[in-house]
Amino acid sequence: MKEFIITEAQTETAVLVGIITPTQDERKTNEYLDELEFLATTAGAVTIRRFTQRVGGPSAVTYVGKGKLEEIRAYIDAEEEAEREVGMVIFDDELSAKQLRNIEQVLKVKILDRTSLILDIFAMRAQTANAKTQVELAQYRYMLPRLQRLWTHLERQGGGSGSGGGKGSVGLRGPGETQLEMDRRIILNRMSLLKQRLADIDRQKSTQRSNRGRMIRVALVGYTNVGKSTLMNLLAKSEVFAENKLFATLDTTVRKVIIDNLPFLLSDTVGFIRKLPTDLIESFKSTLDEVREADLLVHVVDISHPDFEEQIQVVEKTLADLGCSDKPSMIIFNKVDAYTFTPKDPDDLTPATKENLSLADLKQTWMARLGSDCIFISARERQNIDELKRLLYTRVRELHVQKYPYNDFLFQHYEEDGDESAAQAAKP
Repeated sequence: MKEFIITEAQTETAVLVGIITPTQDERKTNEYLDELEFLATTAGAVTIRRFTQRVGGPSAVTYVGKGKLEEIRAYIDAEEEAEREVGMVIFDDELSAKQLRNIEQVLKVKILDRTSLILDIFAMRAQTANAKTQVELAQYRYMLPRLQRLWTHLERQGGGSGSGGGKGSVGLRGPGETQLEMDRRIILNRMSLLKQRLADIDRQKSTQRSNRGRMIRVALVGYTNVGKSTLMNLLAKSEVFAENKLFATLDTTVRKVIIDNLPFLLSDTVGFIRKLPTDLIESFKSTLDEVREADLLVHVVDISHPDFEEQIQVVEKTLADLGCSDKPSMIIFNKVDAYTFTPKDPDDLTPATKENLSLADLKQTWMARLGSDCIFISARERQNIDELKRLLYTRVRELHVQKYPYNDFLFQHYEEDGDESAAQAAKP
């Protein structure tokens, strides 16, 4: 009975809100809301309704129009009358302090935006001191410009922000301002301490990286939930946590992998996502240093996802922001076992779309130009893994000869392997 109560207490109901704009059509908005629902599920919430509105752009005051906000309020009231409580309303973009305050005044329930939801998930997932420090710093970065909203309850007679109640005494505003400034100083001091702690951790990690010896570093990168950790477990024979939820991995995991007696270091990094909060990128720089210092980037893609091409663009943009776009790379299209398509009706004369292409047809599109820089696998079903290992072996060996031309180990290895040209290149 006790266990049942805990489970129930952790489940909240959520309503999602998104907008359709001239630059974001209805299909794209629904895809974003699908991802937002997945984020909500990962955080332990159950989505019960979605609201969208076609607008020229987000309102600076209430994100959606006042009429749409009243429609959402009416739905919340109706659910309450039916004894079904709406726990929170989640908006698909980052909200300003002004938007949060105005929305809360109308809806009178907990309000989250995409950024705060991702931060909540990161806080749940953080296990090590490094990850916890990075998440806490990101939370403070997000909270600082929104502090004033947290103290709006001082303007009321009772209750927290968004809880309703009558007007409070004007005399309470003075202490509110004083408390606001005190909190701001406390947070700034705490952020300074966290930054120093991360700098210390970064120095320790730099020392660890410098002591790893003469081995090529390979980093798995990609969108969240594409199977990086599953692939890591397969190649490194390790037990990295893998789950069908977003951001299952926060801490970078590094393992030594040996393919045909050729050793290299393989790292599994935090997944990227659309609209990834800037505060998270800034706070997780020390974790992403594994990406910056990698000799080879292995971009893992979930080819079964209907919007995998945009996910590729998101990852490539994030890598460019990190200054890693010029690194040697290869792309792995994972989850081929889950790929589905809808054959085109012979009588349909409209152009075929990506959804109408079989996997064999898809491989003949722009992917064919990638040549040996891409491979199609299923990490879960262990499909084409031997070919992947051969490809990794070739790429790592090439990089090792370039980076460490006087490595005794490689010289001996290549000589035994019968590769005379590589052995000559590696000869001390």
